[in-house]
Amino acid sequence: MSNTPEEKIKHLDEMTLLLYIERQLDRARGLEVSAHTQECDTCRTLLRAMERESRLLTRAMLEEDEPLPSRLAQFQERARKSMQWIWGVAFGLAATGAYALYTGYIQPWQQQLEQAGFGGSNLLGLLIFQGEIWKGWQSMITLLEVLAMVTLGGLAAMFFRRRIRRGSALALVFAGLCTVLAMPQGASATEIRHEERLTIAKDEVIHGDLYAAGGRIRVEGTVEGDLVVAGGDIEVSGHVLGDVLSSSGNLRVTGQVDGSVRCYAGNLLLKGKIGRNVMVAGGDINIDRDTKIGGSITSFAGHETIDGHVGRDVLAMGGQVTITGDIQGSEIRSGELIIDSSARVGGPIDFMSDNRPQVSSGAKLASPVHYEKPKHRDDYGSVHYYIWQVIWTAAYILFGLVLFALMPKFSADAVKSAENYGASAGLGVLVGFGLPIAACIACVTVVGLFVGLATLFLWYGSLYFGAVIIGAVVGQWLMGRTSELWPLIGRMAVGVVIVRLFTIIPHVGWVFKYGAAFWGIGAISLVVYRRFQPVIAPNVPSAPYSPPMPPNTTVGGPLPA
Repeated sequence: MSNTPEEKIKHLDEMTLLLYIERQLDRARGLEVSAHTQECDTCRTLLRAMERESRLLTRAMLEEDEPLPSRLAQFQERARKSMQWIWGVAFGLAATGAYALYTGYIQPWQQQLEQAGFGGSNLLGLLIFQGEIWKGWQSMITLLEVLAMVTLGGLAAMFFRRRIRRGSALALVFAGLCTVLAMPQGASATEIRHEERLTIAKDEVIHGDLYAAGGRIRVEGTVEGDLVVAGGDIEVSGHVLGDVLSSSGNLRVTGQVDGSVRCYAGNLLLKGKIGRNVMVAGGDINIDRDTKIGGSITSFAGHETIDGHVGRDVLAMGGQVTITGDIQGSEIRSGELIIDSSARVGGPIDFMSDNRPQVSSGAKLASPVHYEKPKHRDDYGSVHYYIWQVIWTAAYILFGLVLFALMPKFSADAVKSAENYGASAGLGVLVGFGLPIAACIACVTVVGLFVGLATLFLWYGSLYFGAVIIGAVVGQWLMGRTSELWPLIGRMAVGVVIVRLFTIIPHVGWVFKYGAAFWGIGAISLVVYRRFQPVIAPNVPSAPYSPPMPPNTTVGGPLPA
């Protein structure tokens, strides 16, 4: 029995035709396949079908908005509606965390400050907004407003530079400069003096603020404004109607200050009359018997002796505090507290230290000293401790939910970078310790103050974000990797709970806490570093140029109809 001519022809397989369509065959084999498809109807039909499927597949891969099946679309709609409940729970956790933070930390500190004589004002308002530390705050705000207006003017000029002629633009710029120069300048009563040995004589009157700097400064005259002074050895024996703000090695105030004294000094001696409050940080503080302070004292010192009269309370932190004068009350956290027999205290005394206070029997106290020994370890047997751990865990999860939702791409890249253990951990130690040091150095200058403070806040927030990133890594270890947002958030929540459980282990929990934080900071820094690096295309050898083929044309010639 003889075979038909069609059965004698050896047909091409699909793999050969696919390689031929993708132009992966060499020229000789391509010519053979092209010649065969021109003679064989079966292979030609198969080739056309595979070419059509290849075009459809390519078009489907390039399609951006592919419609979802009806079942998936309905599920997506139900999930979108259920998100309202999820965000409601999230905001509820946020409100609970904010309330717990306020009642557990902010409110006790506020009560302590009120008891210390701040009269209901918070410390931030006293330091900045009421002008006790920096009287140039309003001037700085004015400068920022001017810079903002100049920036907006520059942007407007750049926007309209193509719409106006060059001569008109120059006329507009010069007119604006003339207007600014013609504006009346406010009268300034501030004097600035800088000498190695500076003396303000007794009969000299400064009508305004005085900014002074030098090695040895003596203020014997009258300053009708504030005295801002920096030097090695400073003595104020005259009359200052405003505040005294000082940074020095030695400071002696033997005259009269109607305002407050805010200073940083290695050695401070007060032997005069202070109308308002005293806030000081230094090594050795001595308040003489003749000193009269109308307000309160807030001090951070190694050794402090209070022998004068204080009209309100004393808030002191340091090494040793000795009270021999007359005060209204105090809250002291120091290594030692000594109350001499000549002391008179008209209010309560709260003392926290590892050492019990030394109180003379002749001291006149309104009430016994309330002594409390600090707890250096967490109270694992208290239910309140575990309630706070649950609250903080919910706060971590909420923080991670917000950041993952706001920065999904960045968060996913940070999780991937954290899996590079060596690089992220090493970089985390470097950034974790180096960044706050650099920020504190930047805060020394007025120009870098805002940059340094912003960097410190960013670094502090990164500690929490780093723990969230490591929580996501732990969650992926347990539940598998994913590239979708909400499954990743779910893994993050599970991982954060596990990390928080490790942090409450006695004696070693702090290792897991700070280890996870610095590890996460390293991963975040690695992502930031890579994003700032320029993208360089790899060196790929160029293929030989081949001119485009006309449609319906194969290697061996046109495709037969």
